[in-house]
Amino acid sequence: MSKGLEIGIVGLPNVGKSSLFNALTKNNVLVANYPFATIEPNIGVVNVPDKRLINLEKLYQADKVTHATINFIDIAGLVAGASTGEGLGNQFLNHIRQTDTIIQVVRAFKDTNITHINDNHNPKDDIDIINTELVLADLQSIEKQIPKIEKEIKSNPKLKVVLENANLIKSYLNNNEPLWQKSGIDYSIVKNFHLITTKPVIYLFNLDENDLTNNELKLSLTNLVKPSPVLFLSAKLETELTILENEEASELLKLYSQNESGLEQLVKSAYQTLGLQSFLTAGKKEVRAWTIHQGSTAPEAAGVIHNDFQRGFIAAEIIDYFDLIKFGSYSAVKQAGKIRLEGKNYIMQENDIVDFKFNV
Repeated sequence: MSKGLEIGIVGLPNVGKSSLFNALTKNNVLVANYPFATIEPNIGVVNVPDKRLINLEKLYQADKVTHATINFIDIAGLVAGASTGEGLGNQFLNHIRQTDTIIQVVRAFKDTNITHINDNHNPKDDIDIINTELVLADLQSIEKQIPKIEKEIKSNPKLKVVLENANLIKSYLNNNEPLWQKSGIDYSIVKNFHLITTKPVIYLFNLDENDLTNNELKLSLTNLVKPSPVLFLSAKLETELTILENEEASELLKLYSQNESGLEQLVKSAYQTLGLQSFLTAGKKEVRAWTIHQGSTAPEAAGVIHNDFQRGFIAAEIIDYFDLIKFGSYSAVKQAGKIRLEGKNYIMQENDIVDFKFNV
C-alpha cells in the first residue's frame, strides 16, 4: 500500500524552521525568539499540490479526491556539541532516522530582533555545524551496531559483506564526511542501519523577501553546497501567503518573481531528488494520485495500490492525462483510439491514468 513521503526538517535554533513548518503545513506550532522552542517533534501531513486532480474531479464529478501526501517532521534545533549532550542533545535525531530525505534550513536573512545561536552568524558555519552533528550522530549509531554484527557473523558468514560496509561507513564518518553518494557503499545493504547522512539533503535558505530576486546572493549560497539541490524561500513571505486567497497569493508571489509557492517548490525538488513520480487513477468514486519511483513497471505501480493487484497483474489500461483533458471524456478518448493496453514490462510515465486489470 502507498505511504506518504516523509521529510525531516533540521537546522540550528531560530533559523525559521518552525515558521516554515507552520507555513508549509498550515499548522500552528510554537514560534519563539529563543533556542529550543521546539522540544517534541512537530509532525504535519500535507497534500501534494496537483492541479490534475482538480481537473479530473470536475470531469468525472468524482465523489472523492485523494492527493499523494508528505509527512513533515520538524525536530528541535541542533547546536554544536549536540552529539555530546549540548543544548537538548541529539536524541531528537531518532525522529528523522526513517525519513526519505532531509531539509536543512539555513538562515540567510538579516534580522537583529531574532537571536542567533552564534553572535557572528554566517550560512557556511551553520551548515558545517549541522553536518558535523549529523555525522557524529551516525558515528555513534554505527559504532553501536558493529559489535552486534561481529557477534552474529560467527553463526551467519553471509553478514561479512554487511560488516565490510559498516566499517567503510565508520571510516567515512571518522573523517567527518556525510555518507550521501559515497563510493564503495552498498546502499541496499546499509539502509537498515537508518543512518541520517545516507539520506539526500535539500538545502533550504531562508531569505529576506527582497533577497528572493538577489541572484548574486543566491549563486554564492548555491556554491556553498554544490552539488546538493537548493531552494530559496522566505518564511515571512510563506507565512503571509497562508492567509491569502489563491489569486491574491499568486499576485504576491509574482512581486518577488516566484511562480510557485514554497510547498510546490519543495515537493518538486523532493520528487526530483528522490527519483519519484506519480500516476493517477480516476473514476466517479475517486480520483487519486499515487507516488512511485521513476522507472517502475506497471505491476510495481499496481502493488502500490494493493499487493493483490501486483500479484494477479494481467494488464494496465492507460490513458494519457492530456489526451483525456483534450477529448473531454473516457468515451471520446476511446473513440479517438488513445487508450492503450500495456503489459508487465511497461514503464510507467508521469501523466498515466491507469485502470489495472488483475486476477487473484
